[in-house]
Amino acid sequence: MGETYSIIEASKILSVSTETLRRWDRDGKLKANRNPENNYRYYLADQLEPLSVSDIYTVYGKKTSSLPVRTYTSIELFAGAGGMALGMERAGIEHSLLNDFDRYATQTLKKNRPEWNVVHGDVSKIDFKPYVNKIDLLTGGFPCQTFSYAGRKMGMEDTRGTLFYEFARALKESQPKVFLAENVKGLFSHDKGRTLQTMVDVFESMGYDILEPRVLKAIHYHVPQKRERLFIIGIKKEYALSVSFQWPKGNSTIYTLKDALKKSDLFETDVEVSQGQEYPEKKKNILDLVPPGGYWRDLPLDLQKEYMMKSFYLSGGKTGIARRISWNEPSLTLTCSPAQKQTERCHPDETRPFQIREYARIQTFPDEWIFEGSMTQQYKQIGNAVPVNLAYALGTSLVQVLNEIEEIISAKI
Repeated sequence: MGETYSIIEASKILSVSTETLRRWDRDGKLKANRNPENNYRYYLADQLEPLSVSDIYTVYGKKTSSLPVRTYTSIELFAGAGGMALGMERAGIEHSLLNDFDRYATQTLKKNRPEWNVVHGDVSKIDFKPYVNKIDLLTGGFPCQTFSYAGRKMGMEDTRGTLFYEFARALKESQPKVFLAENVKGLFSHDKGRTLQTMVDVFESMGYDILEPRVLKAIHYHVPQKRERLFIIGIKKEYALSVSFQWPKGNSTIYTLKDALKKSDLFETDVEVSQGQEYPEKKKNILDLVPPGGYWRDLPLDLQKEYMMKSFYLSGGKTGIARRISWNEPSLTLTCSPAQKQTERCHPDETRPFQIREYARIQTFPDEWIFEGSMTQQYKQIGNAVPVNLAYALGTSLVQVLNEIEEIISAKI
């Protein structure tokens, strides 16, 4: 009979829930076999092989097994240089509107995708009502801000004046089926968790079921960088009970700085030489003494004290200070200013910060993606971005749930 799998094993192989498998069984999409002794469902290997998505996150840009059943459209706020937007595009989602207040970021978007509807300026001035029932997805990464409306119960109105309010307003006015909000990991503990709970409460009051917010580590999604971001996903309540959102399946392969800057599975050539910041002479003399993979504790004791000053006597490893990345490890999280003190990300061989194109590769932007503005502005755009490959992985999961929603809608017609 060949190898068989239980419903739990099959759910892991296909990266879907057991409830989704039961629904597929009822609908005839994937009929389970039944054990005559106990009536338990089981599946044969050749049933699962054509549907397996275990390898869909190999090299970015590869076609996934979760292609959109129709063209899905999105609005993205706080779009920046396009890391999230590019990943979503690769997953098969088309952008109806992108907005950012940073004029260099919007110039970058327009330069690379002149066909996109990029709106520069204050998000509070945009009317989203014309998009009602025309948008499938809303995405955006608004800043982490404190709210204080405990006991007032005014909901969304209590967040007025914040960029979160503008995201919530866009959600209320456009009414997408699904939304994705992105933020820093620290949002979990911000104001003792009250800030995140406020957001969840507001979203739920607007008719959305909110999945448990989750921190994803970029290194598990073909990104050569130890970056962590928090994601909040909401699904309209009218669909939420009938679909099963699956967070993207992480990959066991960890990509390193060598994979980012040299020819590898991620990129077809070595990175090109580009402009980049330099360290001041005093800092360069210090970092000259740090080996690849090392940091300030690898300096002579007297230099440790001189460089760290009062921080030398404080607790904590502070492993990101005076840090030289080795070829055989992922980069630490990139910052918006690569030469600033206490967040050094030094090149493994040369005593310098990573250059612009090196920065972009570590964030998995394609080499043809051009950044506008001064060198400082380009570093800022890249450092603030969601890694493209991480966004792509999320996009495939969003497409899967949108496909399920589309099935529900089609069945009602």
